[in-house]
Formats: sequence, C-alpha cells, structure tokens
Amino acid sequence: MKTLLNALLFTIAAYTFSYAQKTDYQLSSHILDVAKGEPASGVSIKLEKMNEQTQTWSLVDQKVTDKNGRITDFLPANAANPGIYRLTYLVEPYFKKSKVESFYPFVEVVFRLKGTSHYHVPITLSAYGYSTYRGN
Repeated sequence: MKTLLNALLFTIAAYTFSYAQKTDYQLSSHILDVAKGEPASGVSIKLEKMNEQTQTWSLVDQKVTDKNGRITDFLPANAANPGIYRLTYLVEPYFKKSKVESFYPFVEVVFRLKGTSHYHVPITLSAYGYSTYRGN
C-alpha cells in the first residue's frame, strides 16, 4: 500500500511539474483529486486580495477549473501584483456531484506575491484531506 501511495504521489508531482504554465499570467492553480487519481474539473475558485490597512478582502476574479483541473490565467503578468491573496476552492459542489460526502465545503489558501515571478498554487484533494505547496 505504501509503495502504491508513493507511486501515485510521484505520478501526480511529475504531471504537475511537466504541464507548462502560461507565462503571460502571474498566478495559476491546479486541483488533483487524489482519491480518484485524476484532475478535479468544474471546481469554482475565487481569488481575493487583502487590503492590508483595513484587513478586508476584495474579489479579484472567479474562475472554474478546466478538464485538466487547471486555471492558468489569474493575474496578468504585465502589471505589478504584490500583496496578500486568498484562493478559495469551492469543493463541496464537486464532491456532491460525485455523491461523495466531504468534510470540507471549501479550502482557503492564503499567500503573498512578491516581484514578477510566476506563482503556481496547486492543491491535492480528497473528501477528508488536502495539501498545498508553491509549484512551478
């Protein structure tokens, strides 16, 4: 079982890193359903930016993952986008569509953008767990 899990995680990581990101956008995301071993398509993701003076969030954009579980076009790269951002993955409808009860109605990931580098913020997901990291 441990070998199978390690093989699955290696495959997911290789798939994530091998997929070219759009360089004309500064931020992208990706959802992999590790219980199914496939991308999570049709998931709505909200992008918000924090006003650091008032500690309030403003909606920047909201998109839906494609058939590969990806959104590649958040935040155009031709503008300065520094700040604290939050991605909210609205996963409950995704699980309900598959008739799976989930512990998480949504997943929030908060991070800081600096400079003009590309940021890829993927999550691996199951009904009772998730993980995130800064990808390429």
